[in-house]
Amino acid sequence: MNVKTFNCIISRSLHLCYTHAPVSLRSPCRGHRQSTSQPPKHAKRPERSGFSPTASSKYDWIGPPDRLSNLRPIIYHIPENETPLERKLRHLRQETEDWNHEFWTNQNFSFTKEKEEYVQLQLTAKGLSERDDNGRKRTLGSEEMAVFYKHFLDKNITRHSSYNREWYRRNFTITLLMARVALHNTWRTLTGQGKGKTS
Repeated sequence: MNVKTFNCIISRSLHLCYTHAPVSLRSPCRGHRQSTSQPPKHAKRPERSGFSPTASSKYDWIGPPDRLSNLRPIIYHIPENETPLERKLRHLRQETEDWNHEFWTNQNFSFTKEKEEYVQLQLTAKGLSERDDNGRKRTLGSEEMAVFYKHFLDKNITRHSSYNREWYRRNFTITLLMARVALHNTWRTLTGQGKGKTS
């Protein structure tokens, strides 16, 4: 595999998570973009928007990609006469979304910061300024950036592995809870019962 092919593969794999996205429902100021020179204020605890669907809504609402995590925020529908099992499922899904948002907010910040530092170091080593004579920001070639991408992935391999394990664990639990809710609702329909309580 040559350097160009490797760079193409790495760029595509990172593109999904490490790109800037439009302002989302979580953003406290819709017209303001967070500077990458300082850690995001949401990093430790994701802020939730005050936005909420109308009371008559019977569906989950999905917003535009968050500008920090690049994930779409979801406001989960709270059904009328929600059972304890349905509430448990909704809370776990919301908690997982917040956990996911926090991870990718921090990871994207680290990626952007380290990338800018790497580019600056490479330009300085070549005796070049950050901008060219026309005022345009200088960039590095694909081969040079491939070195950074590989280094970043190698450095974060343990963190990504831990994230993947937790992601699969959470999704497995959510899937089991969804199956239990579906079975409970089917049984309730077949027996003609109202919404009973389940655990």
